[in-house]
Amino acid sequence: MQPPPAYGSKTSTTRKVALGVSVLLHVLLAAYALFRSDKIEKIPPPKKESAMVYIAPLKDKPQPKPQPKPTPKPKDTKVAKVKPPPAPSKRVVTKDVPRDKPKLETFTPPLVSKVPLPPPPAEDMSSMIEQRRKQREAQNPAPPAEESENDRAMRVAKANIAGAQGRNSGSDREDSGGVFSIVNQTSFSAEVKFKGWNGNFKRNWLKQEKVELGNEPDIETAILKKMIQLIRAEKPGDFVWESRRLGRNVNLSARVEDTAELMAFLRQEFFSEKRPGPGRR
Repeated sequence: MQPPPAYGSKTSTTRKVALGVSVLLHVLLAAYALFRSDKIEKIPPPKKESAMVYIAPLKDKPQPKPQPKPTPKPKDTKVAKVKPPPAPSKRVVTKDVPRDKPKLETFTPPLVSKVPLPPPPAEDMSSMIEQRRKQREAQNPAPPAEESENDRAMRVAKANIAGAQGRNSGSDREDSGGVFSIVNQTSFSAEVKFKGWNGNFKRNWLKQEKVELGNEPDIETAILKKMIQLIRAEKPGDFVWESRRLGRNVNLSARVEDTAELMAFLRQEFFSEKRPGPGRR
């Protein structure tokens, strides 16, 4: 570490001179500022970003006084003469006579069973058809048609021809019925033989029809519909059926409204479990 310089050395003198010069410069600057202050431009302080300005409220203006509205002069009103009201008519008071209240009848709907009822037996069905036929005959009795001379001559001629043919052919039977027989029956087709009755000459004739299943649910239904078609071609109304299953004659109807009853009866005749043989009409 070096010792400080001694007083009166060269280094000490230099420092003194520098200090004196610095003091002198400060004094000169202070004197210049004092005497030349009026020529020095003063920089205004920076404005603030925002300033609040307070505005005094205006004094309320005096409101104008409302002027009174002029009152209109009343018009001269004419007094209308009031007519006296008419005298009220005398009210006629009628006494209400109590009427007999109608008795309300309660309707009880019949109970409908969801279980399908079994088809009625053939005997009840035949008796029902016979009863309906008698009712129709009683309501609409058919008057006997008067036979003309031409019809009578034709009837006699046909009877003579039929008698001659019957004597020549002993194998033909002169009856008024026919027999259905079903042959070659399968699940899809069958053949129906019908020994019908020719009303022109009162002779039996054989007709054979082929039956197809088609749109029917089973071949039995198709066969029964074909039988009904053949029956209606000869007997469109009432006819007598010789039932071998029942052992007696049954009155039936081939009318369209009796199709369901006739179909059920023929099904019992030909396709029942205990069928002795074909039916005879």
